[in-house]
Amino acid sequence: MRLSTIGCGYLGAVHAACMAELGHEVIGLDVDQGKVDQLARGESPFHEPGFPQVLARNVESGRLRFTTDPTEIADCQIHFIGVGTPQMQGRYAADMTYVDAAIETVLTHAHPQGERPVLIAGKSTVPVGTAERIAGRCAASGKDIAVAWNPEFLREGFAVQDTLHPDRIVYGLPEDREVGAQLRDILDECYAQLLSEDIPRLLTNYPTAELVKVAANSFLATKISFINAMAELCDATGADVTKLAEAIGHDDRIGKKFLRAGIGFGGGCLPKDIRAFMARAGELGVDQALTFLREVDAINLRRRETAVDMAADLFGGRLVGRKVAVLGAAFKPDSDDLRDSPALDIATRLWARGADVVITDPAAGDALRRARPDLHVVDTVEQAVKNADVVMVLTEWKHFTELDPEEMRPRVREAHIIDGRNVLDPKAWQQAGWHYQGMGRGVSTW
Repeated sequence: MRLSTIGCGYLGAVHAACMAELGHEVIGLDVDQGKVDQLARGESPFHEPGFPQVLARNVESGRLRFTTDPTEIADCQIHFIGVGTPQMQGRYAADMTYVDAAIETVLTHAHPQGERPVLIAGKSTVPVGTAERIAGRCAASGKDIAVAWNPEFLREGFAVQDTLHPDRIVYGLPEDREVGAQLRDILDECYAQLLSEDIPRLLTNYPTAELVKVAANSFLATKISFINAMAELCDATGADVTKLAEAIGHDDRIGKKFLRAGIGFGGGCLPKDIRAFMARAGELGVDQALTFLREVDAINLRRRETAVDMAADLFGGRLVGRKVAVLGAAFKPDSDDLRDSPALDIATRLWARGADVVITDPAAGDALRRARPDLHVVDTVEQAVKNADVVMVLTEWKHFTELDPEEMRPRVREAHIIDGRNVLDPKAWQQAGWHYQGMGRGVSTW
């Protein structure tokens, strides 16, 4: 099957390469010539485990091409929309500029042929009601172009696995059952290999499919902020949030996943998605249904200032002239994504309060140097911690979680470590002479 992916950012590029891996002929379309040229050479513009190999293999095979010329997508059967929906400047709502531009590109250049309609399949996370609006625009064009919403569920760091072996596939289809059945069959052909592996396929209407991703992200954000709220209580009482999370996680109604307290969530999805969800609920007149997400967001942001205050409190509330080694800049490990990164936000706040901040990250260093030339970025942990007054682990890279506290001790000026992700062994660090602080971990001999 001949497919296009409109938008070759993180989502679009991964999706295009994985569709080619499944045997389809895929064209990735983007307006950024530099990005297109890099991808066309089989070079990944971002850090994502497994992606460079899939990209290079399929570019070399000829199944995957990238272009800035929209005329090249004219005869594709499916056009996947994989562009970003960032938060609007000064508002909570999602900016639909890129989605709308992608739709106009397809309507202008697609040429339906044969008995089946050309299909626009939305992957982007959008406000509920978008698919119906786009379907109306397609109908008004006079072309035989139909719309389905096919949300993505990628986790950064696991994107290739999540695309090639998803835990579910969702089709949001029009209410017209005859048309919907046609579109279902087209998508079934596209995903035939995945469906043969008995991956669950859910058929829904447009609004349900649009809500799946944002509802899932809101639930995960709520779970993270819940355990971080418990961490605040643990700090006030001397309880250990890691033991608390372990205990309540044994309840199978709750589960252990996403119950790790720390400096909170970030990235290009959860923060902006819960805000856009609140904004859309307000537009629909049901804003009270999601008011709890305001507190979820507030708890999350509060964790960042808490981490800064923990560092400042070590020195009587003043950070001026103190060297802080920040281990981690990306919002999560196995990624170089700096979007709304708690680690980077904390580093910036420390710097604003007069600290001498030195940052290192295994993947995001070069991107950080380009984005923030005002910050001091180094390549190694050894460079970062040299003569540091406090070390802060803010991204849970394996490289950081496996550090030897005995080897680290002689490198620093003062042996203070703040475990912003609760991933270190407190006893091992304390026995090596460090003053250890976690997020809501209290002081316990058990």
